[in-house]
Amino acid sequence: MTKNIGFIGCGNMAKAMIGGIVTSKLYAPQKIMVSNPSNPSLQYIKEKFNVITTNDNIRVAEFADILILSVKPNKYMHVIDKIKTSVKQGTIIVSIAAGMSSESIEGYFGKEIKLIRSMPNTPAMVGEGMSGLSRNKYIKEEDMVVVEQIFKAFGKVEVIEERLMDVVSGVSGSSPAFVYMFIEALADGAVLEGLPRDKAYKMAAQAVLGSAKMILETGKHPGELKDEVCSPGGTTIEAVYGLEKSGFRGSIIEAVRACTEKAKVMGKK
Repeated sequence: MTKNIGFIGCGNMAKAMIGGIVTSKLYAPQKIMVSNPSNPSLQYIKEKFNVITTNDNIRVAEFADILILSVKPNKYMHVIDKIKTSVKQGTIIVSIAAGMSSESIEGYFGKEIKLIRSMPNTPAMVGEGMSGLSRNKYIKEEDMVVVEQIFKAFGKVEVIEERLMDVVSGVSGSSPAFVYMFIEALADGAVLEGLPRDKAYKMAAQAVLGSAKMILETGKHPGELKDEVCSPGGTTIEAVYGLEKSGFRGSIIEAVRACTEKAKVMGKK
């Protein structure tokens, strides 16, 4: 029998996930219930995807076989305290909170729970998400398969050890923001040289999309693909030289490091 999916919280990430699940037809809308204190968010989700909506978190907890906690880390203790006695035995809890450890979440429930930590990203909205998953000791293989299918409905999935989940925040969870900044900067450079802005954004975004697809589909090392573009004495190697002088790679590495460290700190609060 198809399981019921419950979402507590209806922010951008939850909307992206719901959109991917419904669009892929993995679950019918009537098998998905979403709660949120804000009625406009629920109205949007109801009109767009025809899922069940409510302001009552307890109702979602009672409904769900897979319960996705899509609230900010600082709300976890309060939300779990209200629903912990209503969650059915055997329900799979899925957390999407950065830095929130399994140990902390289990402590809030005060009992043995099936728990999967996840870190998706917002490109799930267009079916191109990247998610990292880790599980606690109570999750069985068949549970993991079910949850992986859900996340694969809106992108790609990697199962990793929990100790690496904070790194996922930096390399894929938050990195779309870095990429958007890169695209904006590329477009600004083109506008500086006279290209209309609408064309600059389109060309920059497509170049990034195509480059990422080259890595995924060819299996080649990014450095090898970079070398293929850099002709001796040409324009591209001149630009690469400029980026290296400006500390481009070091800046990106530092951004991932900073994001990872922030996730670790959040998990200790």
